[in-house]
Amino acid sequence: MTARGYLLYAGMALLIVLTGFVQGWNLALTILNMGLISAIMSLGVNLQWGFAGLFNVGVMGFVALGGLAAVLVSMPPVAEGWNAGGLRLLGALALGAAILVAAVQVWKRKIGGRMRALVMLALLIGGFFLFRASLDPAVNAIEAINPSLSGYLGGLGLPIIIAWPVGGLLAAGAAWIIGKAALGLRSDYLAIATLGIAEIVIAVLKNEDWLSRGVKNVVGLPRPVPYEVDLQRDPGFVEAAAGYGLDPVTASTLWVKILYSGLFAVVLIAILFLAQRALASPWGRMMRAIRDNEVAAAAMGKNVTARHLQVFILGSAVCGIAGAMMTTLDGQLTPGSYQPLRFTFLVWVMVIVGGSGNNYGAVLGGFLIWWLWVMVEPLGLWAMELITSGMSPDSWLRGHLTDSAAQMRLMTMGIILLAVLRFSPKGLMPER
Repeated sequence: MTARGYLLYAGMALLIVLTGFVQGWNLALTILNMGLISAIMSLGVNLQWGFAGLFNVGVMGFVALGGLAAVLVSMPPVAEGWNAGGLRLLGALALGAAILVAAVQVWKRKIGGRMRALVMLALLIGGFFLFRASLDPAVNAIEAINPSLSGYLGGLGLPIIIAWPVGGLLAAGAAWIIGKAALGLRSDYLAIATLGIAEIVIAVLKNEDWLSRGVKNVVGLPRPVPYEVDLQRDPGFVEAAAGYGLDPVTASTLWVKILYSGLFAVVLIAILFLAQRALASPWGRMMRAIRDNEVAAAAMGKNVTARHLQVFILGSAVCGIAGAMMTTLDGQLTPGSYQPLRFTFLVWVMVIVGGSGNNYGAVLGGFLIWWLWVMVEPLGLWAMELITSGMSPDSWLRGHLTDSAAQMRLMTMGIILLAVLRFSPKGLMPER
């Protein structure tokens, strides 16, 4: 990393420290934790775009799959749901998978075009009705079990930290399926395909209550760190907090967030280290050669499609890990909160502003853009109040400007993106 990079990171650290002194360490640590998670998401997208030039705008879907993994791994199983229809549901899913495998095998057979199409049509249509006839009764039975509090199968009841690598594996599996179907498309069509598939993932999470309780949300996820209430009941912790001049409530809140910061920082450092090693390896040089000129790389004997699939899976797995970490931090899975603006557009802004192709730049972009995303709205409100301080309290213009302060967040992201593209098109920390 260059001297400029060290200065930029020092400036970012100073922003977080100033936030702590001015607006409180609770907010500063909240920004730090989400900044660490955003940096991991940014690294995942940078693997795909910065290393290989893959334009993936389905980041939201892989993040959501990571969140789903947190539920499937950590929540206790719902015995009533499994007794009502769990095994029948698994059988229906196995049937659906068998129908798809059979359809693929028929498609690969060297049969006459019309006959193959007719067999495929009969298999898919008949299989669909058979699948729904097996699935629907099981789903209805599961979702009827205390729907206000349960209505789903639950998870495995394991420590939630195991969900982080599982989230990566779940996202990687989905990326393999998507990549097999979509990576042969041109970049703009790939973007459309990945965006559509991400919306399908979110639609499934919203509507399949047996899996994730849909829009009723899964709350009360276990934690990898202590609960604040337990710390407040610990005499040793209360005494230590008093030694720093803090009351138990404030001290427990800050300590829990510090513990989360430590866990997230370990994951970020590990992924950054591996990404840097990959970038400096022959594999990384090959990926950049493919990115710069696919035709020349293919002429040199490189399997471009296979390498694209490889890096697509790796980047998606990193996004899945970040999604599981974010759901762990939130303590709940809320499928309705996954929006393309937050989990796709904003992550792309982080990569572009930080520096596409530079892992350190992607991490810096994650921290900087998230800090701005959180702080622009209160700073905008303060600026509008200052600008309109000389106006009459009942002035329509003053009310309009004050009410519009909330929209400064989106406007600021656009201005920053345009400014970086105009004055530093390779980002704050360009690829070396």
